[in-house]
Amino acid sequence: MQKVLDLIRALAREEDGVTAIEYGLLAALIAVAIVVGATAVGTNLNAMFNSIAGALNVTA
Repeated sequence: MQKVLDLIRALAREEDGVTAIEYGLLAALIAVAIVVGATAVGTNLNAMFNSIAGALNVTA
């Protein structure tokens, strides 16, 4: 039973797993920011092309 408790304490003190989780969360946050930014740019670009097409009276 003491060996199990020692193992649990050793795992609790180990920081490698925590660092990997932090990097994973940071990467996920950056990915979400990129997706949101790309979506916003795509929407604005689509609106701009539609505006230009409307000004030129081009029908699709």
